[in-house]
Amino acid sequence: MRSRRVPSAAAPDAALERLGAALVEVMSQVGASVGGAFLLPAQERVLRLAVVCGATRQIVAPWARISLHDPHPVPDAVRTKRLVWLSGQEEIARCYPRLSLAVPYDFRLAAVPIADATELVGGLALLWPVTHPQELSDDEHEAINGFCQRAMLLAQPVPAGAAGLRCPLEPYILPPLPPHLPRPSARDEALAAVAFAERLPTGCCALDIDGRVIFANSAAADLLGAGADELTGARPWEAQPWLGDALFEAHYRAAVVGRQPSSFTTVRPPDTRLRFHLYPDVSGISVLIEPAPDEEPTVRAPARPDQRKSTSAELAGVDTLYQMTHLAAALTEAAGLDQVVELVCDQIVPAFGPKALVLMTVRDGRLCVVGHRGPVAGLAKDLDGTPLTSPVPAAQTLASSRPKFFSSFAELLRAYPEAIYAEGMEARAFLPLIASGRLIGTLVLSYEDVHHFSRAERAVLMSLAGLTAQAMDRARLYDIKHDLARTLQSALLPHALPEVGGLEVAARYQPANRGMDVGGDFYDLIRIGPTTAIAAIGDVQGHHTSAAALMGQVRTAIHSHAGVGSPPGGILAATNRLLIDLDTELFASCLIVRLDLARRCAQLATAGHPPPLLHRPGEGTASVAVSPGLLLGIDSCADYPTCEIPLFPGAVLALYTDGMVEVPGIDIGETTAELARQLTKAADRSMDAVADTLLAKAATATHRQDDAALLLIRVLQP
Repeated sequence: MRSRRVPSAAAPDAALERLGAALVEVMSQVGASVGGAFLLPAQERVLRLAVVCGATRQIVAPWARISLHDPHPVPDAVRTKRLVWLSGQEEIARCYPRLSLAVPYDFRLAAVPIADATELVGGLALLWPVTHPQELSDDEHEAINGFCQRAMLLAQPVPAGAAGLRCPLEPYILPPLPPHLPRPSARDEALAAVAFAERLPTGCCALDIDGRVIFANSAAADLLGAGADELTGARPWEAQPWLGDALFEAHYRAAVVGRQPSSFTTVRPPDTRLRFHLYPDVSGISVLIEPAPDEEPTVRAPARPDQRKSTSAELAGVDTLYQMTHLAAALTEAAGLDQVVELVCDQIVPAFGPKALVLMTVRDGRLCVVGHRGPVAGLAKDLDGTPLTSPVPAAQTLASSRPKFFSSFAELLRAYPEAIYAEGMEARAFLPLIASGRLIGTLVLSYEDVHHFSRAERAVLMSLAGLTAQAMDRARLYDIKHDLARTLQSALLPHALPEVGGLEVAARYQPANRGMDVGGDFYDLIRIGPTTAIAAIGDVQGHHTSAAALMGQVRTAIHSHAGVGSPPGGILAATNRLLIDLDTELFASCLIVRLDLARRCAQLATAGHPPPLLHRPGEGTASVAVSPGLLLGIDSCADYPTCEIPLFPGAVLALYTDGMVEVPGIDIGETTAELARQLTKAADRSMDAVADTLLAKAATATHRQDDAALLLIRVLQP
C-alpha cells in the first residue's frame, strides 16, 4: 500500500489568507465549484497560481505556472483585460484544445483579469457544473468584480515592514467549502447517520475532496474486501490494488472538476461484479457500492502486480497520465529552446513528484545547464560545463544512454563519493535525453525524501525524458532556422536610416508571432538632396524566403528610380513593370512619399497599401486620403496617381504595413483609428519612443499573425 502521508505546504501569510477568504466568499456568492487566483509577479511574464479552492494540488499542478502567451483562458483574459467565458466542453475543446485534453470533463468556466487601467495583478478562474445557466447573471458579474477589487487592494503597496501580497512557491490549497446543510449538525445526528448507514446492505463511503476515505460502513468494507481501518485515510485505488485500473480515479477526477454524478461497473477478483455510484458536492464525494447484475457492461480490473508483469500504463495513476498528456501537448506547441525549457521546468516539478530539477543540453562536448528549478542552484553551477567524459552520473548517464536512480543521497555517495549535495534533497534521478540517436542532454530530478523508484515510475520518467529530448531537438532546429531567417531579414532591411536635415525618423520591423521570422515587409528612407528624401514602405505577398528575396529586388528598384528623380507615381509604375517581368506570381503593396522640406510638402502615391497617418499638433491624427492604385505585379499598364499634402513643423507622418492593423474578425477601420489615437497620445515624445509605443499598443501586438513594419517621420522646426 502506498504511503498515506499528505504533503504539507508552508503556512500562508496574512495577505494570502485574505485573498483566500475573498476567493471562498466569491465562490459562495456565485455557486462556483472550483476557484483559483493567479498572481503576476513584478518583472515576470508568467502567472503563478496562488490560491485554490475546490480542487487538489495534483489536479491543478499543470497550471501552477502559466506563461502569459500560453493558449489558456486565464492568460487570454489577463492580456486582453476582459472576461473569457466558456460554456462547456465543446467550446473548451474548440478554443483551447490543450486544456480540453488535460481536463476532459464538461464544465463551465470564467476567467477574469485582476487589473485596472494602469496595473495588472493577475487573474481569477472559476468553474461551475454544466447545470449552471449558459451565461453569468448580473449579480454574479457584480460578485466577481467585487473580488477583483479586493484583490487589487491587497496588492497595493504597504507601509514599510508590513507584509504585502506575495505569490507563494506552491499554491495555497484551501479546504473545501462547507456543504449547505438544511440544519446544523449535532453529535446525536452524526451517530444516527452512522447507525443508519450500518443498517444498509448497500456499501457507503465518504471521500474528501482529495479522494481519501473519511467514512466507510461495514457493507462497503465487505464488498471491497478490506477492513474499515485499511480504507480510512487512503484513496480507494491505493488501498485496493484491483481498483488501481485508473477507472475509479478517472471518475473521481470527473466528479471533482465537473461536479456531476457518475457510475461504473468493475470486477473484484476473481469474479465479483460491483457497481459504483459517485455523488459529488463542494465538500467531497459520496460513494454507493452494490452488487451488479450479470448482464451489466463491465470493465475488468487488471490482475495484481504480483500476478503478472506490470506496465506504466497499468500502475501510473490518472493524474500522471493526464500530466503526461498535458506536457506532451504543450511541448508540441513550443517553438524555441527557451519555451521548451520553461515548459519542462514549470510542468515536471509541480506535476510529477520531484522538488527540483536541472536540465542540461550538450554543447561542444560538455553539459550546458539551460534551466533549473528548486534549491539546486549550487548543483546547477557545478554541473555547468562538465565534460561528457567526466566520471559523474550526469555525464555517464548520457554517455551510456542509461538512466541512473538513487533512492537516497547516501546511496548516491556510495556510487559516486564526490557527488554534490543539494540542500534539502535526498533522492535523485539522472535521465539521458536522446532523440533519433543524437545526444541532446541530461535531466536531473531531485526529491526531498528517500524515494524508491518503482518500475512503473521509472518507465514514466523515461517517457518524460523522451518527450523532452524530442522537443529540445525540434527546438534546436527551429532556433537554427530562426537565426538564419533573422540574418537574412537583417541583410535585406536598412542597417540604419540616413540623416536628413529637418527630419526626425524612426523605424521598426516586427516579425509575426509564428513562422520563420522572415517575410516581405520592408521600409526605406532615401536621401535625394539636402532638403529632399523618398520614404517607402511595402509588403510583398507571403511569409517565406521567396517573399524576402523579392522584397530585396523591390527595394533595389525603388532606390534606382528614386535616385534619378522620378515622382512617387513613376517609381511605382517602374517597379510594377519589374515585378511583371520577373513573373514571380507574387504581388506587393507599396507606398511612396516624396518629402520636400524646401516647399514644406509631401507627394504620395500608393499601390494598394494602407494610407499613412498624419498627426498635426493640436489637431489630432487622421489617415491621408490617397487615390489607390493596383497592387504591384498585376497589370503592366497600371497607373499610380500622385497627390500632395502640406507638411507643417511638428507634423508626424506614420507609414505602416497591415501587420500593424489587421486582426481577424475586427474591422480594419477600428484598428486603424486606435493606432491613430495611440499616435496622438504619444506624438510629443521622441520618434523612437513613439515607435515602441505603437508596436506595443497596436491591436495586433498580442497575437501578431503577419509581419509589421513601421516608419515614423517628424518635420522639425526650421
